[in-house]
Amino acid sequence: MHGNLTGLKPSQIKGLERLYRRRIPPSEVVTLELARAMADLSLEIRRQLGILVNRLGEVEYVIVGNEREILIPELADYPLGRRLLRGLRLIHTHLRGEPLTEDDLTDLAMLRLDLIASLQISPSSPELAIQTASLDPAPEARTPYRVEPPVLLGRFRMDCASFIETLEHALEKGVKRGKEVAGGEERGILISVTGQPQAEAEDSIEELKELARTAGVEVLDTVIQRPRQFNPRYLMGEGKMREVVIRALRLGATLLVFDQELTPAQVRSISAMTELKVIDRSQLILDIFARRATSLDGKVQVELAQLKYLLPRLTGRGVQMSRLMGGIGGRGPGETKLEIDRRRIRDRIARLERELEELSRNRYQRRQKRVRAGLPIVSIVGYTNAGKSTLLNTLTRSEVFTENLLFATLDTSTRRLRFPREREVIVTDTVGFIRSLPKSLMGAFKATLEELRDADLLLHLVDCANPRFEEQISQVEQILAELELADKPRLLVFNKADLLPELKRSDPLAFMKVRHLAHRLGAISLAARDAASIEPLLAEMERRFWGKGAGKPD
Repeated sequence: MHGNLTGLKPSQIKGLERLYRRRIPPSEVVTLELARAMADLSLEIRRQLGILVNRLGEVEYVIVGNEREILIPELADYPLGRRLLRGLRLIHTHLRGEPLTEDDLTDLAMLRLDLIASLQISPSSPELAIQTASLDPAPEARTPYRVEPPVLLGRFRMDCASFIETLEHALEKGVKRGKEVAGGEERGILISVTGQPQAEAEDSIEELKELARTAGVEVLDTVIQRPRQFNPRYLMGEGKMREVVIRALRLGATLLVFDQELTPAQVRSISAMTELKVIDRSQLILDIFARRATSLDGKVQVELAQLKYLLPRLTGRGVQMSRLMGGIGGRGPGETKLEIDRRRIRDRIARLERELEELSRNRYQRRQKRVRAGLPIVSIVGYTNAGKSTLLNTLTRSEVFTENLLFATLDTSTRRLRFPREREVIVTDTVGFIRSLPKSLMGAFKATLEELRDADLLLHLVDCANPRFEEQISQVEQILAELELADKPRLLVFNKADLLPELKRSDPLAFMKVRHLAHRLGAISLAARDAASIEPLLAEMERRFWGKGAGKPD
């Protein structure tokens, strides 16, 4: 049994235990006999009493509360998963004949119960009244639940099984009004809690949308909150957090994605409130990295970053995970599962770091061969999805994987570019940068950073058709400065110039802004997919390295 059992007599405990033997016909919410037994027990112990009943009519949980409320335990045997209803209904007593409370209705919405019913015990009448509430399947409804007026239990009529079946079908129909979800694809709500101006917050959430699309997450809704102060437990206020969770459950979401990095304590607090998966921007980027890494270097770097991110967030649940103590200051008879998991992760991190060090030595030897050959090295840098791999393919006639996604390629690619008079240049394509990249993820850029330090010229590629291109230039410059690469010679290149005529028609002011900035910064404009448009870039590279005029590469 669950709840407040302190001070109960043995006879009262036995009376509560007997409730588990009761059976309710699937067509009934509760039988008159069971309702009367619950009311009598509740009056005797002067505490609210509740039962959770499955769809077969079996009592799965008996819960004892206090005079005002009951606390529903963790429903581990009935996880929600991707289902829209829990498969349990709650029937509980109200000692003063009061209607369903706000807490009752919040439990209904948060736990996705089939329905909730209160047995209203009136001090002035021997008759029981019943009031029910259920989830409202209409997406446009003002509240997520529908509350029925109380009626005398003897006059109450509801075909429970038929009602739940109809409700579940209506909820599924409401969810399917959105885009159909491919098998295994997650459905997420994106959340930003920030002190930034509204425009910047909207830009950041739009970028999070693109990250979610890259990771295969269907975005159902976005929430932006700019609070006066941040809640250390939930980031946003607890009431607002509950609203977001209820909204997510109504839409059939499986995932909450925060634009800000969450502390381990915040992840635990939010996860305790809901069974939905809770991740932040860093974890989403790591997931994309894990999907995109193909080389041994990339896979080792990503796994290492994931484990370092996971270690402080690893936590156990329940007393079976608590630390065992024994003896005088000893650790007890052995390690708990949680401690074993942490030790294994630390061991794996140490092993991966040794492996990464070996791979780094191999990369160093390869780079030294290029340096001894005296070949100029050009590294293409820029914001993610600016077209770096496409430019590498066009310059060197190679076939590096490209796709219109953030972080489409994670592994560093190196190719040779041949100029006239037997002159050659080494061109490397590096992983794209992105705003608010946590320092914990910088290890995943180790191969990229080593390539950049050896480069003689950085081609800073910019997607000039992106409305946020100025901010992206600033972000890349800031990251280069943090990596102590600000003194490297750079050449600014505006990519996707073929989209500018359309921009000129749709937004003349934005077009003029791009042209003015390109002229002021001395940028070269091109379309990475069009080989003819890269001639000015080739000419400038040849001039910088050999002081000659333009010449077509062989």
